[in-house]
Amino acid sequence: MSTGAKDHAQLSDIFNKDEARVDWHDETLWFVRAKRDKAAHSLPEWETLRETASQIKDNVLSNLHDYLLQFEANAEKNGIKVHWAANGEEHNKIVHSILKESGVNRIVKSKSMLTEECHLNDYLHKNDIEVIDTDLGERIVQLAEEPPSHIVLPCIHKKKEEIGDLFHKHLGTPEGASDPVFLTAAARDHLREKFITRKAAITGVNFAIAETGEFVVCTNEGNADMGAHLADVHIACMGIEKIVPLRKHLSVFLRILTRSATGQPITTYSSHFKKPRPGQTMHIVLVDNGRTTQLGREDFRNSLKCIRCAACMNTCPVYRRSGGHSYHTAIAGPIGSILAPNLDMKNYADLPFASTLCGSCSNVCPVKINIHEQLYKWRQVIVKEGYADPKKAMAMKAMDFTLSNPSIYKIAGRAGRWVLKHAPFTVNNKLNLWYKHREMPESPKQSFGEWYKQNNKND
Repeated sequence: MSTGAKDHAQLSDIFNKDEARVDWHDETLWFVRAKRDKAAHSLPEWETLRETASQIKDNVLSNLHDYLLQFEANAEKNGIKVHWAANGEEHNKIVHSILKESGVNRIVKSKSMLTEECHLNDYLHKNDIEVIDTDLGERIVQLAEEPPSHIVLPCIHKKKEEIGDLFHKHLGTPEGASDPVFLTAAARDHLREKFITRKAAITGVNFAIAETGEFVVCTNEGNADMGAHLADVHIACMGIEKIVPLRKHLSVFLRILTRSATGQPITTYSSHFKKPRPGQTMHIVLVDNGRTTQLGREDFRNSLKCIRCAACMNTCPVYRRSGGHSYHTAIAGPIGSILAPNLDMKNYADLPFASTLCGSCSNVCPVKINIHEQLYKWRQVIVKEGYADPKKAMAMKAMDFTLSNPSIYKIAGRAGRWVLKHAPFTVNNKLNLWYKHREMPESPKQSFGEWYKQNNKND
């Protein structure tokens, strides 16, 4: 996503200009979060499932090398061609070479956050290959020439009337039509022709099983299945952390994934791909793209447990009221804010600061990632490495100086109380970012230190 030099705060200001949309966005995502709570509370074993999933992922991260090699060997036995990509650029070149070798220049693609991370669509477009995203939400943002704003609900930021306008412009639906059922039917007709005529399909991967060499794709629309089953070439793109050791472990992850994402008991389609059908070629591209670097960061390795449910986004008060595009990265919200700095600490230095550190994200994470703690640790790393906003760095130095000197602290406190009481206009103005959203407090009559000294003397 191209945002120029704008950071999260500046991009949030753009989203917040439409207060009605912000309120609607906030309420809609909180509704999804409430559905998650209802689904979780319906299972007495919910916390056991979370702990089990977390421990399975701990095992994977500690033995990732072995499980990847085991998966590769079993997948190749099944007739799947396995490719390895060190970064996004290699991933894109591999996908392009497969399509070129197959003589394909028009493809269908189901939702894959990895391909968004690698900017695959842009790369293929520059190489004269047409890509049609077939997930309904993804197709909507593709028509709008926007990236997804949410990893499960890609067009959650758009209203049905806006979608109707897009469909009128691109699909020829009647002007003003905004009924969701009608628009969905129009999208189905539009995409059905794409499925039938495209000879190659790209899918993501939710889970890959080392024991069997198969991979699993979870969707609610069946578009991944339509693409993969009708195409002569199936390319699956997968981050190396998506491995699970045994097939039986899927019973844990499939129970927590969609309950955490949308409140459903399970995805409508949980499709297993083990080997290509006769006449079809099947490829899987295993992508690092910074994951081994994150694996080597002791404080941040747990972020690789993520199963992309977006529960942390749905609960986050900052994400809900700032919008996904304000994060200027493929994966937004709290989880994106601890993954993105690993890829580019300088360009994503603002994201770990886009948090209240309330801990709600960690509380709902189905694999128990300590997200809010990692956000706080990233802040420390970013400041230490010199990537913090210069204004914030200067302010922190001033605070450090003030809080380290009791006499200066007392003088500053008295000065602050005087200003709030006698010259409030110096802080109650647009230059004070705090004042933009909050009323400044009344000036206290005395500091806590003065109060304590007075009362301690009386005792």
